[in-house]
Amino acid sequence: MRKLLLGLGFLLLHVTAQADSVLVTLEKDNAIAIMDSQTDTLLKTVPVGQRPRGIALSPDHKTLFVATSDDNTIKMLDAETFKELGALPSGEDPETFAVSPAGDRLYVSNEDDSQVTVIDVAKRKVVQKIAVGVEPEGIAVSPDNKWVVSASETTNMLHWIDPKTLKIVDNTLVDPRPRAVAFTADSQQLWVTSEIAGTLSVLDVKTRQLLKSIKLTVPGVTADKIQPVGVVIDNAHRWAYVAIGPANRVAVINAQTFAVEKYLLVGQRVWNLAFSPDQKKLYTTNGMSNDVSIIDLDSHTVTKSVGVGRYPWGVVVKP
Repeated sequence: MRKLLLGLGFLLLHVTAQADSVLVTLEKDNAIAIMDSQTDTLLKTVPVGQRPRGIALSPDHKTLFVATSDDNTIKMLDAETFKELGALPSGEDPETFAVSPAGDRLYVSNEDDSQVTVIDVAKRKVVQKIAVGVEPEGIAVSPDNKWVVSASETTNMLHWIDPKTLKIVDNTLVDPRPRAVAFTADSQQLWVTSEIAGTLSVLDVKTRQLLKSIKLTVPGVTADKIQPVGVVIDNAHRWAYVAIGPANRVAVINAQTFAVEKYLLVGQRVWNLAFSPDQKKLYTTNGMSNDVSIIDLDSHTVTKSVGVGRYPWGVVVKP
């Protein structure tokens, strides 16, 4: 009996160790919150630096990158222990950044300087500074590593950068104040949110032209509160999800027909979103209500909200 109990104990420890970790930047607490995805509870918070916002994992899930904006750097942390491994020269006031598919480069938006800073991760050095439009924020690398796209909020433009030459190849005008950009898993489409227009644009990557413009309208919510920011598309290209800021909703969009199927009520001022690794759950950061909402993606229902700390901004889930 004792051996059986010990065996069960080790099994439970193994299962717990395998739980995904939900990692959230807390802009006002200068910390990251760590949640357990099995129980959907807050485990702890870890100090990280001044005004953390953008957050991402290396492709091997061993290194956590956090943009600490007021420190003018991107911190590198051990993704298991959360101990600092080093800092990257990100340029001034980094907010958003994208990791290359190989994990060898970071592409950082520098809003105040109207540029994208390219960093060699291994050498911890700046490779190139690319002049783009005014107030670049949203940035993404295609999964096939053929494109880096930077969105300039004030210029209302997407800049298509060749990662081999680090030159701008093309520019595409979009609706006012593009905030976030996301490629589909097959690298064939780019989805772009426009905060002031209250729209979502879907572009064909091959032609870099508009396929569809989706106007977001929430019953009972005034147009000025419909401010789409974060966007994610599932790997199967069935569904897309858009955080709509002060509308306090997440739009559920059929990624095949581009029809808005549903609006889910979450916390206040929803900023960003992240899938669980199995894409069964979606986590949203709600800046004004200081919590994370959890959406079950089989039923498209909000199952829980978890208080995490002040001004949750970025979110990533570590397998």
